[in-house]
Amino acid sequence: MKLTRLFLLALSASLFVSCSNDDSDGPKGVYDNGVFILNEGNFTDGGSVSFISDDLNTFTKDVYKTVNSSDFVGKYLQNIFFDGDKAYIIAGGSNVINVVDRYSFKLIAKVETGLAAPRYGVVKDGKAYVTNANTYWSKTNPAGNTDDFIAVINLSTNKVETTIPLNTTGNHIEIFNNKLYVTEPYNNDKLLVINPTTNKLETPVTIGYGADTMEVKDGILYTIRSSYGERSEIVKVKLSDNSITKITFPESLDGVKNLDIYNNKIYYTLNTAVYAIDYTATTASTTPIFEYSSTSEYGKMYGFAVNDDRIFIADGGDFKSNSKAYIYNLSGTLQKELTVGVGPNGFYFND
Repeated sequence: MKLTRLFLLALSASLFVSCSNDDSDGPKGVYDNGVFILNEGNFTDGGSVSFISDDLNTFTKDVYKTVNSSDFVGKYLQNIFFDGDKAYIIAGGSNVINVVDRYSFKLIAKVETGLAAPRYGVVKDGKAYVTNANTYWSKTNPAGNTDDFIAVINLSTNKVETTIPLNTTGNHIEIFNNKLYVTEPYNNDKLLVINPTTNKLETPVTIGYGADTMEVKDGILYTIRSSYGERSEIVKVKLSDNSITKITFPESLDGVKNLDIYNNKIYYTLNTAVYAIDYTATTASTTPIFEYSSTSEYGKMYGFAVNDDRIFIADGGDFKSNSKAYIYNLSGTLQKELTVGVGPNGFYFND
């Protein structure tokens, strides 16, 4: 009897541990294991966030409103960044960052002071570093090209604790080896370098005008730049010594954009076409993988990403009505077409 009881107790404990382990490996919430599609919106209606599950079977057109029905997410949604179990949704037109649980999307807090047209953010050691476009240049405000800054946010309090003046314009931001890197595609020919320990600018790297999206791989920062009157380029900055190599595109590919690196390939786009080269290549490909159909005048390929063996495309549409997002496999075969919100501009992977 005693042995039987001990056996049953051991079996029960084993089953309990097994079930507990299985539970811990399951989804952390409704919006785990999927992709958030950020919809910029417009000044009248504000933005929204859509969600598609990894298996492409579950779709929610407006996650934020579904979960937080009484709250307004903001105007001109720009970026989502993550830290632990939290997601941070930047609403550049409302000067607010919405803090939500990344798995339930329930609103936790808002960062509502110390921001001026916030753009993109990264996280390091409990702090978020968010670029701010501040004011824009005009004849009456020539300082608009030099007054951008990084807001340093303490994520335990959700308060801006200090700012880092950029003395130029700033937009996309990346972090690598305790350095922040900032590009801006309109008025700046430098890759800005910031030390987050001292919150000071270091010597910038001249890379040419028009640098926009960027990614770091194997210690090299890749950015794509397109500037009027010049050939477009992929600029590679070796971050150990800031040395530069370039891939210059032919005239037929002037205006390329949307650099993304996946599985040792660099993907880039032009109008409605998607291209790819090996990330060690020295010349560009002029043969697209595929093209998609768009009726948008200004929003072609407004959002782009490559992940999970898929290519994600957001078409900006007319920025007045709901638009489309498309999911292709890496060979260019359409897997899913989605009707999302106004002006979809980015994809964020919640895995």
